[in-house]
Amino acid sequence: MSKCASGQYIISLLEGFAPKKMAVEGDPIGLQVGSLNKPIKKVMIALDVLESVVDEAIEGKVDLIIAHHPLLYRPLKKIDISTSKGKVIEKLIKNDITVYAAHTNLDVTRLGVNEWLADQLQLMSTEVLSTTYEDQLVKLSVFVPRTHEEQVRLAIGNAGAGHIGNYSHCSFSSDGTGTFTPLEGTSPFIGKEGRLEKVEEVKIESIMPQSLQKAVVSAMRKAHPYEEVAFDLYPLLNKGEELGIGKIGKLPEEMNLQEFVDHVKNAFGISSLRVIKGKKSMIRKVAVVGGDGNKYIYPALHKGADVLVTGDIYYHNAHDAQEEGLTIVDAGHHIEQIMKRKLKELLEQKIDANKYETEVVESNIITDPFTFM
Repeated sequence: MSKCASGQYIISLLEGFAPKKMAVEGDPIGLQVGSLNKPIKKVMIALDVLESVVDEAIEGKVDLIIAHHPLLYRPLKKIDISTSKGKVIEKLIKNDITVYAAHTNLDVTRLGVNEWLADQLQLMSTEVLSTTYEDQLVKLSVFVPRTHEEQVRLAIGNAGAGHIGNYSHCSFSSDGTGTFTPLEGTSPFIGKEGRLEKVEEVKIESIMPQSLQKAVVSAMRKAHPYEEVAFDLYPLLNKGEELGIGKIGKLPEEMNLQEFVDHVKNAFGISSLRVIKGKKSMIRKVAVVGGDGNKYIYPALHKGADVLVTGDIYYHNAHDAQEEGLTIVDAGHHIEQIMKRKLKELLEQKIDANKYETEVVESNIITDPFTFM
């Protein structure tokens, strides 16, 4: 008998990767229409929730749309089904399709939208362009019988604990003796009810960002043989990872402007874009911001970018950038569609690992409103 994941479970996977607290203040993320308290046979990943996208979801028997751009970006005073927005909401409700938005939290999170864009541009040694959030570090200490030491160590490492710089699965172990008495009604892995037991155990210690705490603890519990797991979590004063909007890094090789423009077109599969020419003839250091990049002209300049790749640059801001000498490549807001494939792959991997038969698909509707004529 097939088993579908619940809406709450799927969103817990998403929020484990891109927690709501990472979103920019005021961003209307989260549940927008419908309910998550239902089994989900099919999830569709979309950039925008337009009527054509909803029609696609209805035809494909989709239960949940996860969109990058919120459907309800501005508050509604009424739902008038004679308007385009009202029609969309009516169709969603009548066809029991839930809509959930993951916007700036998906931009800010590590390996999120801006990292995917930077990877597509082949940028190396990337760092955050504009810091908006610091992920506090937490130390996990868990006591494990020696027989299951490596099993638990690998599980927490695979879930993200122990990442220090360019090293993964970092941990420390110390030996000791665990004591416990199983009480009435327990089903102990080791020992017998009512008798004090002594077990050779290993204490495994590892650090993790707080955003991964839930996933790491869950993985640890699944790998641990004990009915009741003994573990501790400590908040640390060590500086955590800085996260934020945009990435900045270097191209493998220096390019002139025309070469770089062709590189951007090839990277994102677009035929045209807008360019604000700065003062530098050669390009090596590149800043990239998915979506509206108007606020990030000066952070890009401050960090020494030769060019800023983004979308939706305003006329007067373009003048400001040009006067400051910064080249801008406005590739359009729609390049963020890369999130459809990347988020689909991420969710599929986690859903399949838990043996759910929930299908994840990409929306095939092109929602870019601009046509160059």
